[in-house]
Amino acid sequence: MFINNFDPVAFQIISFEIRWYSLAYIAGIIIGWLLCKKVLIQKSDINEKFDDYVTYLVIGIIIGGRLGYIIFYNFNYYINNLFDIFKVWEGGMSFHGGLIGIIVATILFSKRNNQDSFLYMDLVSLVAPIGIFFGRLANFINSELYGTPTDIPWAVTFIQVDNLSRHPSQLYEAILEGVILFIILMYFKNKDYLKKPGLISGLFLIFYSLFRFFIEFVRVPDEQLGYLIFELSMGQIISLIFFVIGIILFYLKNENKQTY
Repeated sequence: MFINNFDPVAFQIISFEIRWYSLAYIAGIIIGWLLCKKVLIQKSDINEKFDDYVTYLVIGIIIGGRLGYIIFYNFNYYINNLFDIFKVWEGGMSFHGGLIGIIVATILFSKRNNQDSFLYMDLVSLVAPIGIFFGRLANFINSELYGTPTDIPWAVTFIQVDNLSRHPSQLYEAILEGVILFIILMYFKNKDYLKKPGLISGLFLIFYSLFRFFIEFVRVPDEQLGYLIFELSMGQIISLIFFVIGIILFYLKNENKQTY
């Protein structure tokens, strides 16, 4: 059994704290950015505009992630504490909200440049597992989004939470939604799925949603929500919605025989 007592603060400069969670965001964005620019982008016009697109992307992630957490996970609190909405340093980000933010930002950027938004969303889908991997490791270090009690040999005790042995659900997600999802998407990328914009995005939604849905069975739901309809968590319900969207998107884009 592993004892988790990590400090969520990576280092401190005078009174300014740099947290592992912030570093995870930065590392995911920078590595994904470089991988797209140096390896994945196949069209010169996309490459020329990609740096500007990253700015839209970062804004979409931050605003979408924050609003997603507020709306999906803690609306009653924030509607009565409006100023706390801006206290992002206190935590409270939603992956699915960030995903919606990315979609909106991509559509806005693509319309402005008269380009197919799926050309950008497919690239983001390919590198998103890198950010997810680092993000889940940060969740583990922060002793948040932890799993349900268990007696399995690899159980972890998050002593900042309690003395119970729990599933390291953050590490499950890091492996499945990060490493395994990256391998799956790169496999399909090498099968020339990028030639049909939208297919990679559809696959991302399908596999991420599947992994997230099943991992949530061993992850403690948000305290303020608990389990909802059919004893499912909010994360599972939203994952089911995105899974259906992914299936529909993949079907529609696969029916389109035009290549790019």
